[in-house]
Amino acid sequence: MTVKEIIVSGKAILGIEFGSTRIKAVLIDPENKPIAQGSHTWENQLVDGLWTYSTEAIWYGLQDCYADLRKNVLKEYDVEIETLAAIGFSAMMHGYMAFNEAQEILVPFRTWRNTNTGKAAAELSELFNYNIPLRWSISHLYQAILDNEEHVPNIKYLTTLAGYVHWQVTGQFVLGVGDASGMIPVDPNTKTYDATMVAKFNKLIAPCGFDWTLLDILPKSLNAGENAGFLTPEGAFKLDVSGHLKAGIPVCPPEGDAGTGMVATNAVRQRTGNVSAGTSSFSMIVLEKELSKPYEMIDMVTTPDGSLVAMVHCNNCTSDINAWVGIFKEFQQLLGVEVNMNELYTRLFNVACNGDADCGGVISYNYFSGEPVTGLIDGRPLFVRSATDKFNLANFMRAHLYGAIGVLKIGNDILFNEERIRVDRIMGHGGYFTTPGVGQRMLAAALNSPISVMETAGEGGAWGIALLASYVVNNPDKLNLADYLDKVVFAGNTGVEVKPIAEDVEGFNRYIENYKAGLGIEHAAVECKK
Repeated sequence: MTVKEIIVSGKAILGIEFGSTRIKAVLIDPENKPIAQGSHTWENQLVDGLWTYSTEAIWYGLQDCYADLRKNVLKEYDVEIETLAAIGFSAMMHGYMAFNEAQEILVPFRTWRNTNTGKAAAELSELFNYNIPLRWSISHLYQAILDNEEHVPNIKYLTTLAGYVHWQVTGQFVLGVGDASGMIPVDPNTKTYDATMVAKFNKLIAPCGFDWTLLDILPKSLNAGENAGFLTPEGAFKLDVSGHLKAGIPVCPPEGDAGTGMVATNAVRQRTGNVSAGTSSFSMIVLEKELSKPYEMIDMVTTPDGSLVAMVHCNNCTSDINAWVGIFKEFQQLLGVEVNMNELYTRLFNVACNGDADCGGVISYNYFSGEPVTGLIDGRPLFVRSATDKFNLANFMRAHLYGAIGVLKIGNDILFNEERIRVDRIMGHGGYFTTPGVGQRMLAAALNSPISVMETAGEGGAWGIALLASYVVNNPDKLNLADYLDKVVFAGNTGVEVKPIAEDVEGFNRYIENYKAGLGIEHAAVECKK
C-alpha cells in the first residue's frame, strides 16, 4: 500500500508526547515507520513559586500539534486523517494533577521540576525504606498534606499529565505501569502499586480523616498491550477541532517519557539499558532483581511491561558544552571566519579524542543548576585546573565531555561496582551522541560497557508511544513487548556499537576521582555567589 492508501484506510497509528518544551506527534505505518510529524512549542510558567502548565495550554498545545500534523499530511499526501488504527499519549512523568468529583483541577498542575517536596520525600523514603524522589506524585501529595492545603480533602482523582489527557479523551482513568511507577512504587510481581507501601501511607494519613484512601484516587495501572479504552466523540473533537477525526479508535495505556524512551531505543528487556544525554541526562538499566538496599541517587521505576528499572537522573549535561562552543563561535566571527555550527561541534568533539585519557588533570563541572546526586542545591559552571595540569584544547574539550556525564558515572558506579549489575547492551540517544563515535567512546569509558546508537533513536518518545499503540493492534502472535521490539520493530538492528578502550576506562576513573575530590570547589562557588 502507498502511504496515502494507509492513511485513507485507517491503518496509520498516532503517537503524541508532551515534552517539557515541545509537544510532538508522530504518525507511523503498520510496519512502524514514521510517515508524518507535527509539533507545538510551549514553556512552563512559574506561578506562585511553582512550575506549571495551565490546562488551557495543555489542550491548545495538543490541538495545535495535531493541526500541524494534519497540515503536513495534507501537504505531503493530499488526504485528511479520518480514522486511525490506534493512538497513544505520553508525557513527562511525575508531578501532581489533582481533581475533584466534577473533574475540575484543584490546584495548577505541579510539574516534575518543582523541588518544594523535600520534607515529604525524606519522610516517605524513611517510611517505605525506599528512595522516593522529590518529583514523584506521592511526594507532591504528602507535601500538600503536610502544608495543610485546603484542596486535599476534596481530591477524587490524582494522575499525571499523560494520564489526564488519556482520561479526558477516552473516559478511562488508567495509567501505563511505567508512568504509574513514578507516582508511587510499583511491585514488579503484581505490576501495580506496592500494597505494603500503600497500606503504610494510608496509616500515616489516617489521623487526617480524609474521605479517601490512596487507591481510591490513583488511576488503575495497566501493562503494555492491555485495552485502555477508545477515543470518545468528545475526545475526538478535543484532539481534532476540525472535526474530521472519528471516535472509536483504540488508545493504548498512557505512558511516561522514560518508558517511551526505553521503547524507542529497544531497551525494555532485562539486562539492557539506555542513556539519554541532552540538556539533562538519565540512564535506565532494566534489572533482573531488586537492589540490595535503597540509594538516594537511584530512582526505581519500571518498563512499560513492568520490569524493574534503576534510573540515575542528572539535571545537567550538555548546556556547558554548548556555552563553550558559543565562545569558539564568537572567536571565529572575530576573525571574520564563516561559522558552520555543525562543523564546529564536529571538530571540537573529535579533537577531544586526542586528549589524555584523564584529561591531563583538568576538570569541568557542568552545573548550570543544582545536582541532587552530588548534593548541590544550586549550580555554578566551573572549569578547574592547576598550574601543572596539561592545559590544551584536546584536554579542555575532553574534560567537558567527561564532565557532562560525570554525575551519571557516579550513580552508575553504584549499580555496576557495588550491586554487581550486569548488562548486555546499552543504547545511547540525545545530542551528546550527534558526532559519530565520540560521545559513545566517552560514555563507554565512563560505564566500562559497550554503547550502541541507532538512527531511529532520534525519533524520540512520540515514536516510542506510537510503537506502544502499534503493540496493542499489530501483535497477532501475542509476543511479549521485548520480543515484539526485537523481532517486529527493530528486526535485528542493534545500531553501531563502540566498545570501551582500556586506557580510556582507566583514565576516566582517574578523572572521576579528581572530580569527586574537587566537589568542595563547586560547593564553595555556590556559597560564595548567592
